[in-house]
Amino acid sequence: MPSTAYALIAIALWTTLASLGTALSHLPPFLLTGLALIIGSVPSWPLVLRDRTAWKVPPRTLALGIYGLFGYHFLLFIALRYAPPVEANLVNYLWPLLMVVLAPVLLPGVSLRPLHLVAGLLGFGGAAAAILGAGGGSGASAAGYWGFVPALASAFVWASYSLWTKRVPAFPTSAIGLFGLVSGALALACHAVLEPSVSLTARDWLLLALCGLGPLGAAFFVWDMALKRGDARQIGILSYITPLGSTALLLLVTGRPLTWTIALAAWLIISAAIMGTRAR
Repeated sequence: MPSTAYALIAIALWTTLASLGTALSHLPPFLLTGLALIIGSVPSWPLVLRDRTAWKVPPRTLALGIYGLFGYHFLLFIALRYAPPVEANLVNYLWPLLMVVLAPVLLPGVSLRPLHLVAGLLGFGGAAAAILGAGGGSGASAAGYWGFVPALASAFVWASYSLWTKRVPAFPTSAIGLFGLVSGALALACHAVLEPSVSLTARDWLLLALCGLGPLGAAFFVWDMALKRGDARQIGILSYITPLGSTALLLLVTGRPLTWTIALAAWLIISAAIMGTRAR
């Protein structure tokens, strides 16, 4: 299977995260993140029982995995708590653009062509149109502007994590389960310290299972496969499909009509994806 197919599977799973997160918005964010990440690590547990080296990674690699999975979600939830969610999410979606422009900085032997920059800016314009169009373009209060700092930091964390996985010693994709398990445990520790305890219903557990096995589970495994097999710059451009798909699914779930801004976003994002894949 080509690397772009793995990337598209991860993107398809990530487009469901906003809808699932909306359905579980009554749960504390660290509790949601911790349980979902631990559930997402479950499919790799049988591999460890059969082969104890499946989770054997150097400390540096494990630290990178925790940096990516835990650090990204921690910063994103802090941003969504203190900044207007639509605008904070928009800043967070700078990570695909950062993947493109940071590739020659963080990866040796990688060059950035003018077409990559044009495609990145075009894709970011599409992401902005999709998110702001769905959110109505509401502004931020002065008190909430500091929340954009962790939003920008979350974008940098995920972009740099995605690129740095190419610089650490090769590790089995099954080790992503270890990253999720440890990151989930850290999130639950944050929940125990920072958030009130809540009772979960059967519906909550069902949605948590879908969230954990999908956007916070399987998506990480196939994303790792894509990064190990493909060009990080092209995968970064394809990532702009995520905000478009996520917004479209939210429109379907909530019953909101399709607007011209969403149509414009679709054109911009698809154009950027095509342009990025042709930038050899």
